[in-house]
Amino acid sequence: MRRREFIAGVGLAVTWPPLAIRAQQSATTTVGFLFVGVAEKSIFLADAFRRGLTENGYIEGKNLVIEYRWADRYDQLPSLAADLVNRRVTVLFAAPLSGGLAAKNATKSIPIVFESGGDPVDFGLVDSLSRPGGNITGISELTQKLVPKRLGLFREVLPRATVLSMLVNPMARSTAAATAEAADAARAAGVELHFHNAKDRDEIAHAFAQYAALGANGILINPDPVFLSEREFILELATRHSVPVMYFDRVFTVSGGLMSYGASLAELFRQSGVYVGRILKGEKPADLPVQQPTKFELVINLNTAKQLGLSIPPMLIARADEVIE
Repeated sequence: MRRREFIAGVGLAVTWPPLAIRAQQSATTTVGFLFVGVAEKSIFLADAFRRGLTENGYIEGKNLVIEYRWADRYDQLPSLAADLVNRRVTVLFAAPLSGGLAAKNATKSIPIVFESGGDPVDFGLVDSLSRPGGNITGISELTQKLVPKRLGLFREVLPRATVLSMLVNPMARSTAAATAEAADAARAAGVELHFHNAKDRDEIAHAFAQYAALGANGILINPDPVFLSEREFILELATRHSVPVMYFDRVFTVSGGLMSYGASLAELFRQSGVYVGRILKGEKPADLPVQQPTKFELVINLNTAKQLGLSIPPMLIARADEVIE
């Protein structure tokens, strides 16, 4: 009798904790976070995403679990998206465009919120901006549409520039569209534009070396999470080569870059968090139109301009949203 009681007691002791853990997990909301980049270099974006969730009452560690997946390379996105789907997250957030496409291919049932630089309609992420359809919606940052504007602003600082370079990541799905926009804008402006493919640190360094060999007057950095993660290295190269560079987010300029123009990435990730929170509260992705930024920031670093021997036109300074002196 005592042996049977002991065995029964062991059975209860072994079985009960997993049941309790499963019950606790089922009562906890879990969000998947999929992004290309290095976690410690993208923490400001994750912070912004969590702020958006908090606005809807979801706080990580209190009533929310976030499963983070950071891809070192674009080709890792499909497997990481599948992993999050297998973990049955409640909502899946994915960025950039390639991450959104990987998430869409991984599930037709779990709600998805994307943050994309490429046109989400052209690339088949959604049916339309106003009626995305299916289980997916998100934020489109209009990256490729801003290329002509960046080029125009850059030429105001470099009015005599005839040769420019542009750093692009060939692995990103939106790169072809962005380079086409850039080529058209350069032709219209009478500028010779060279494209440099770079998907890692070594290729970024090689691109800056090529810039010098071409005798280009400046470099434009096409928006990409890899370049965001390598921003300190890119800023170091820009200083080493004494090259004027146009960036895509203020995080570069406040750290010593010459100038930047684009929608705030932190704000876009906050808006993504808000959308995830609304879906967690019961709204359907198909009913939430794809949002687009309404504010774009021009940031100029006058200290860097002085170091490069550049004179920034007063009218451009007056138009800037932020001037660093």
